[in-house]
Amino acid sequence: MQIDVIMNQKQLSLSVAADEFLADTLRRYGFLSIRKGCNTTCCGLCTVWIDDKPTLSCSVLSARLQGKRITTIEGVEQEATEFAKILASEGAEQCGFCSPGFIMTVLAMKRELVHPTEAEIIHYLTGNLCRCTGYLGQMRAVRTYLRGMHP
Repeated sequence: MQIDVIMNQKQLSLSVAADEFLADTLRRYGFLSIRKGCNTTCCGLCTVWIDDKPTLSCSVLSARLQGKRITTIEGVEQEATEFAKILASEGAEQCGFCSPGFIMTVLAMKRELVHPTEAEIIHYLTGNLCRCTGYLGQMRAVRTYLRGMHP
């Protein structure tokens, strides 16, 4: 079947199978920033925005997205680059496999929450797993980014 979506601010027509998940559709169309880490909606690596809300693309059937706005990290390149620089300055860049999904979640959090507490930040990021190491560097970067204190 064919669906029409607005993909990173551009109209796009996608051919999708009835049982195909968005993560698979996006990767098939070359959006390789979408990572598939678990296929069980547990890791957050496949996070995209659907109508500006962070969503696990491995949990959404593509056929249900007719007319929706889909944003990947390619659609927010400037903001993503800004936050990635902060991640690196805090020593939190690690291997980068989880970075696109993590960054999409952090950018959505900045848009949604005003002056979040530490507990709200942790709650918002629950579900974004990094298998490299701990989260202290990432938390420093998130706090710096949310305060607008960029290097």
